[in-house]
Order: sequence, then structure tokens, then C-alpha cells
Amino acid sequence: MKFTDGYWQLRPGVTVLRPGTVESVEPDERAFTVFAPIGKITGRGDTLNRPVVTVRFFTPAPGVVGVTVGHHTGGLPKQPRFALAEHPEHPVQVEVTGLSARLTTGELTVRVALTGPWRVDFLRGDRLVTASTERSIGVVTDAEGGKYVHDRLALGVGESIYGLGERFGAYVKNGQTVDIWNADGGTASEQAYKNVPFYLSSAGYGVFVDHPEHVSFEVGSEVVSQTQFSVPGQSLTYYLIDGPTPKDVLRRYTALTGRPARVPAWSYGLWLSTSFTTSYDEKTVTEFIDGMAERDLPLSVFHFDCFWMRQFHWVDFIWDPATFPEPEAMLRRLHERGLKVCVWINPYIAQRSYLFEEGRQAGYLVRNPDGSIWQWDKWQAGMALVDFTNPEAAQWFADKLKALLDMGVDCFKTDFGERIPTDVVWHDGSDPQRMHNYYSYLYNKTVFELLAAERGAGEAVVFARSATAGGQQFPVHWGGDCESTFVAMAESLRGGLSLAASGFGYWSHDIGGFEGTPDPAVFKRWIAFGLLSSHSRLHGSGSYRVPWAYDDEAVEVLRRFTRLKLSLMPYLAAAAEEAHREGIPVMRPMIVEFPDDPAAAHLDRQYMLGPDLLVAPVMSADGQVTYYVPAGTWTNLMTGAQVSGPGWVTEKHGFDTVPVLARPGAVIPFGSVTDRPDYRWADGVQLRLYAPVAGQQTQVRIPSPDGGPDTEFHVRYQDGTATAEVVAGHSSGYDCAVTEVAK
Repeated sequence: MKFTDGYWQLRPGVTVLRPGTVESVEPDERAFTVFAPIGKITGRGDTLNRPVVTVRFFTPAPGVVGVTVGHHTGGLPKQPRFALAEHPEHPVQVEVTGLSARLTTGELTVRVALTGPWRVDFLRGDRLVTASTERSIGVVTDAEGGKYVHDRLALGVGESIYGLGERFGAYVKNGQTVDIWNADGGTASEQAYKNVPFYLSSAGYGVFVDHPEHVSFEVGSEVVSQTQFSVPGQSLTYYLIDGPTPKDVLRRYTALTGRPARVPAWSYGLWLSTSFTTSYDEKTVTEFIDGMAERDLPLSVFHFDCFWMRQFHWVDFIWDPATFPEPEAMLRRLHERGLKVCVWINPYIAQRSYLFEEGRQAGYLVRNPDGSIWQWDKWQAGMALVDFTNPEAAQWFADKLKALLDMGVDCFKTDFGERIPTDVVWHDGSDPQRMHNYYSYLYNKTVFELLAAERGAGEAVVFARSATAGGQQFPVHWGGDCESTFVAMAESLRGGLSLAASGFGYWSHDIGGFEGTPDPAVFKRWIAFGLLSSHSRLHGSGSYRVPWAYDDEAVEVLRRFTRLKLSLMPYLAAAAEEAHREGIPVMRPMIVEFPDDPAAAHLDRQYMLGPDLLVAPVMSADGQVTYYVPAGTWTNLMTGAQVSGPGWVTEKHGFDTVPVLARPGAVIPFGSVTDRPDYRWADGVQLRLYAPVAGQQTQVRIPSPDGGPDTEFHVRYQDGTATAEVVAGHSSGYDCAVTEVAK
């Protein structure tokens, strides 16, 4: 939100209070509070009729500084609030001198100048990270009397900003206005399903604005040398999170807001859907599954989209008897074929659903201020909204889902959750503005925790569309409703990279796109991208996504990349464990792995899959692709071809290959099974070295698919020979060799 007219003037009707010099400081053992009147105080008379900006500096965790800027602080506390994991006993140093007040946590120091104009410096050691300066803080009244508070942090030369949720526009956010407000806007606009008030800076820090409500970011778009963030009201709280590397920032941010749960091994396999508005019944489903088996296409999960329920009844969680007359028997047959089953749900209750009256009478639906049920027709006729702030309503909703689990369903696609009204009353008195984004957190938490309770820790997984800060704890999330074009393929990847930079460990997307029907070239190119993502799903809107609906080559391409992914399960499982333990995403922006390479700053058509594989999806019909290779000799897993960096590479690929390159010196573990993801990953594993250097020693850790002890290998390379030994855990057999380069 912009408040100024150029640099010098304010917009018509806008007034801003800014702190002048510091009048006093009140320190305690772990924090200090600064009182800064507006303007200068030259005598006692200047203390009258003069507003004071109160700024408190504190630390909830090592390497994290919290800042609360307040004007009138007598307002009632508002809910909900993000659930943050604080560490109250970590070492903190507070020092106040005649020149400055300082707080140090870890390597991070915040220093407030006590003389001269307002200035706050954030330092790592003696090095300036960023700063809030004389015109940065503002307590704003707009032309309509609305109240806002903002702060601005300085941008350095060449500094780039990333994250702010799953955003489909330019990957680097500099020059953009970004509003944190969940919306069902597809993937081709400034709106986003997953809005996260956190950004990651290439300068080695992050900023988390601790407000579930609407937060507006001006990233070098109002003052080009600063990032501004503003919230409605009279108080603003944010956290400056230290690095120095992007991985360090993500570790600290996810330690504060929550880290992704482990997901079951089977979820990494291929998911196939009925698609959305297509005509399907049990016969159709059986034909799809038979077709996959007949063509030797490994399949792990079958997903039933919306019309598994009767039209106009969404949601009542009752199988449509006209198309699925014996659901329990059908689910049993699918399980006998080794498949898991996912069904579509949302938190909206159509008026025609029997749950509407049940929920209305029990007080489980969101209400208008006059006590009536909030309703509209946008999606389902007369639909209402489950009130997850009511614990009994959340349990009621979970109990309905439990009946499906008892029937044989394994997981849920938790769709929607973005169109949440702000003119309503919540059961627990939550502020409607704050609940708009936060609703997605409560919705997915309810479903995920049910799955964890019923299926066991590590066996819960959802396919979620909406999210906000903290939602990364309930994976997996997918990219929403994109078109079936190469352009949409690129915008989807930008969204995934932005989400990864926002602390989300897993991400997926609809192979081939959702809206429309992709031509065969788009579909086949998207297959490679989809199978080289953390999770992989064939899904569309009005047309089927089985590969034989396109051409015979699509079948071959799907088989090749599905088997490649399944063979990479030892590697992918290790990357997923890093996401769970440390908050480092499976699919990583290049800047996360190569923060010191200036070329990595703007790369948004490629990514790192785990720490050692570079993937550059081909987004053209003719197969031409241009991508950047960091320093060293990189080896294509599929062709054996080597390219050297740093530099740009242009290649042409058939539908059966893609740039998927092993990092110089990488040891990539390949599994012995290629027809399913849930196998003993360490048994029979092949440890392949790519462009190793003499004397190289590498530790390779492979998780257990059932949550047991990891298996750890110590790999050595000397005199042209690679050897390995098991130093922890167990493997029934393995081999280790330097990969030969294709001639």
C-alpha cells in the first residue's frame, strides 16, 4: 500500500507521524523499549500535545530480533495469532550507552542511535545487514480515517527479494507491490492462493511480519531503496531473521513458524486423477488403472475429484450412488492393486447437503453479525462455511472425514479455503480480517492432524491449495489452477520457487496444466517437470490426463520419467528429510544453493532438486532450452553429457530427456526398484559419483521408508576408483562407481 506521492509528498488526505530523536530508553535483561516523540524536544513545552512512537526490541530465538512499533497501544488483543516457537532461555546481551542501545542474539545485533535522527541498524558482527532510517517508520491516517503502521528496511546495491508466498509473477520481487491476502485467482494474476508475510533477501537475512491479516509490501516500489511493509491498525510487529546464507535464514524461520512434517513414502509416486468436470464412474476409473498397468506405467495413488459426490451436495462426503454404487468394495479392489486413494474435499457446505442443517443447528457454521448463517452461491448453491475456530465444529468435520478413512480412503485433497468473508462473526471472537488468511491454516491443520492420528506419524499427507505462514507444517501443497500452456508452465515454476523461498518444503502442480487441454508437446514436456518435482500428479479440468489420450510417445515419456523418479527415491528421501529436520525445501531456488553466484539471483526457469541435481524444464515445443550452469563440471543423469560452468548452455532435447545435471563431485544414490516409491531405499543402492576430485570423501545418508534408522555410507574416491562402506544402519547390498561419460 502506497502512502506517498513521490519521495517528498504524501498522497491527498494522508498524514504520517514519524519518530524524531529518541527521548528515552527502558532496558531490561532481554529487551529494550525506545520512546521517540514526533519531532524534536527542545524544552518542556514540547512534550505537550505531541505523539510518541514506542518501539520495543526483543528476541524470541537465537539470531532473530523482534520489533514492535506502536502508537496507541490500548487496543484489545486480536486473534488469531501465528503460533510461534519461542526459546526464552537463549543468550541475549542488552547494552545501553550514551550513543546507542543494542541487543545481540547470536551473531545478530540491533543498534538504535540515541542521538540525531531516527536510525536502527541491524548488524552481523560489524557488518550492516539492513537499516530502518529517518523516514522508515510511519503511523499513518489515510483520507478516510483508516489507521496503518509501516516500517521500511533498506535495500543494498544489487539486493534481491524473494518469497512472500506462492507468487506467479516475476520471481525477484523488487519493484512489486505484494498484498498478503489469499484469493482464488488462478496462476496468471497478482493474486495467490498461498500468501506468506515473509521474504528472503539475497543479502543474507529474512523478514517475517507477524500479522495474519492483510499485510502490504512495497518492495522497492514506493521508495526504490527500501522494502516497506504496512498493516492496518496502531501496531506493527516483525522479525529480522539472520543468515548469513539463505539456508540459515530458512532454518531459523521454520524453527520459529514450524517445519514440514514427514510424508509417507508412497506419496512420492505418481498420482492419477479423474480430472474435474469429466464424465467418470467406477468403470472409467478401472479403465484408467488397467490402462496404466497394461502399459507398464507405475502408479501409486488414484485421486477422485469433486464429482465423487453428487452435484449440488458438496460437501456431504457421500459417494454418488449413480456412479459409485459400492464404494467400500471399490476401495478394497484399489488397495488390492497396491494403490492408495485420495478424495477431494473442501470446507464449504452446500445448502442441499444434509450437513448444512446439521451444522446450522449445532452452531458449527460461520454466522453473520445478526446470528444468521453466512451464505452465498459462488461455488455451491447457498453454501456455508465450517467454523474451525469452534473446536466442536472442527471435530465434527474431522469425524465426517474419519468415516471415509474407515471406509478405505487414505488421504485428502484439501481444496479451496481462500474465499473467506470478513463481514462475519467467528465462534471464538476472532477478528474477521485476521481469519481471512488464517482460515487455511486451521482447515489444513484439522485434516492433517486427523490423518496423523488415524494413520500414524509419517503417514499423513494432504494435497492443499491454500496456505499462509505456518501452513508448511501440513504438506503437500500444489500450485492451483494453471492453464495448459508453456507460459503457464513457467508461471507455475515461478510460484513454486517463491513458495520454496517462503519456507515450504514440498510442492507440486498439475502435469499438463489444469485449464484446457494441453497439446501433446506441452503435456510431454510437463511430464518431465512434474516427475522431477517433490510430488507428481496427473490432473486436469475438463479432459482426462491419461497419456494415451495424447499419443504413444506420451506413454513412453511418462514411463521413462516415472521410473527415473522412483530410482531416485534414496536421494529424494534424503532431501525430504532435510526439509523436515531443517526447513530446507526439496525443490530449491538456485539462490539457496548458490548464494555467492551473482547469476543465480534471477534464475526462475530452473531449480535444484535437493542439493545436487540441477533441473531445467524444457518449455518449448521444439525442445530448445537455455539454462545456467554454476562453476565446475556437471553431468546429465540421462545422457551422460558433461557441461562446464560457470556459463550459459543452450541445448535441444527430445521428449525423452531434459537437463537434469549432477553437481560436480556429487554422489547420487540410485535405488534398485523402479516400479514403486516405497521400498527399502538402502538395499541394493547404486552410489554413482559424478566428476569427482582426487581424495574426495563424501557421507551419503539414506533414510528408512518406515521411519527407522538411517543408513549412512562413507564414500571415497582415489586413483580413479570409488569405494564405499556402511558406517551406520544397514544395507543388504550396494555398489559404488564413478559414472562413465557418454561419448
